[in-house]
Amino acid sequence: MKRWFSLVAVVVLCLSLVVGVACGGDDDEEEAEIEIGVIGPMAYVQGEHHWYGAQLAAEEINAEGGVLVEGDSYQIKLVQVDSNEILSPTDAASAMEKAITRDNVDFLVGGFRTEAVFAMQDVAMDYGKIFIGCGASEPELCERVADDYDRYKYWFRVTPINSTYLGQVDLMLVAMVAEKMKAELGIELPKVALLAEKAVWADPIVDAANLYLPALGMEIVGEWRPSATANEVTAELTAIEDAGAHIIFTSISGPVGIPYATQWGELEITAASVGINVEAQKDGFWDATGGKGNYEMTMNTYARVNITDETIPFVDRFVERFGELPTYCADTYSAIYLLTAAIERAGALDSDAVVAELEKTDTMGTAGRLVFTEDHDVTWGPGYVTGLGVQWQDGEMNCVWPPAGGAWEGVDYGGAVDYILPPWVVEKWGP
Repeated sequence: MKRWFSLVAVVVLCLSLVVGVACGGDDDEEEAEIEIGVIGPMAYVQGEHHWYGAQLAAEEINAEGGVLVEGDSYQIKLVQVDSNEILSPTDAASAMEKAITRDNVDFLVGGFRTEAVFAMQDVAMDYGKIFIGCGASEPELCERVADDYDRYKYWFRVTPINSTYLGQVDLMLVAMVAEKMKAELGIELPKVALLAEKAVWADPIVDAANLYLPALGMEIVGEWRPSATANEVTAELTAIEDAGAHIIFTSISGPVGIPYATQWGELEITAASVGINVEAQKDGFWDATGGKGNYEMTMNTYARVNITDETIPFVDRFVERFGELPTYCADTYSAIYLLTAAIERAGALDSDAVVAELEKTDTMGTAGRLVFTEDHDVTWGPGYVTGLGVQWQDGEMNCVWPPAGGAWEGVDYGGAVDYILPPWVVEKWGP
């Protein structure tokens, strides 16, 4: 009997140890976490770079001890949320709802397609969740904050600059190309074709082009609006060439950017391509176009130039970690840093307290000095975030705007090179 009781005691002790290990024990409390949803079209580069940028920031912050909230350390836990917004904007609202109600995220960053972000924004506001936009440029997203602050105060935009400012930079890029044509080819009245994907964000840019390009000494020969997911644009390109265009002014953010640039180069369309082509912002563009995208020029957020002291180190770390240059959607990196800094200053995870601290943001980010406007938009202009103009030149993505030497508002990031007209354009239109 004594032996039996001893055996029972051993079994009970072992069970206690097993249960204690499995449960972690009283002295092994579960690590505190801040859950941040990263929402975007994960099957495409835009969503992929949303995730990469956030991942890099979270890894760095966690390695440094996490987020300190009133003496307690929190680790960042990222939750990947596939919005599928490029193919189906209506899926995005459902994805946002699931992230909040089922995944129980505390905050959100990301969003890309404007039509989808409007819906995602409303869902986030319904739940009082801070949502930092890192992809959609429509000004109305921030105008909502000014119109109904109590409801929309939880929305902020870190990247890109809004489409009004995108349009201004775009116009400067086109003007630079037009001046190059005047100086080298003797074309006094460059003819411009507008090629913009069918998307809300592009509408203000098309409107601005129609209004301002003639005033800048250019003639518009027509508008072409392919689908953002089109894989064939030869009909549009042929029509543009038949119209006698010297320049194609692009507004492309979707996957159509690859077939557009490939077919432009294959056909050697005799019009220089300049504007926005998000696909041309990444390293994979060269291989994806088989080198046919040579001389494509696009507005960009990043290149290996010293916008701030944070830019080149970020670009280098991103390339080392993921094997490619970051697109503008990768500035979820800055969004995570701004958010966690605001949480630490607030000393709480409460959305209202964090909003109040986000509104005080004034810091050097990876793409410029980050200061929010009254309607929670990123501030654009010299000394803040300006954007870049880059051109593919024989396999390298080079910064060509702002021009070297500070010709634009004294801004000189160092490392800029001269823009090059495509040789087949020079051959066609040269003296």
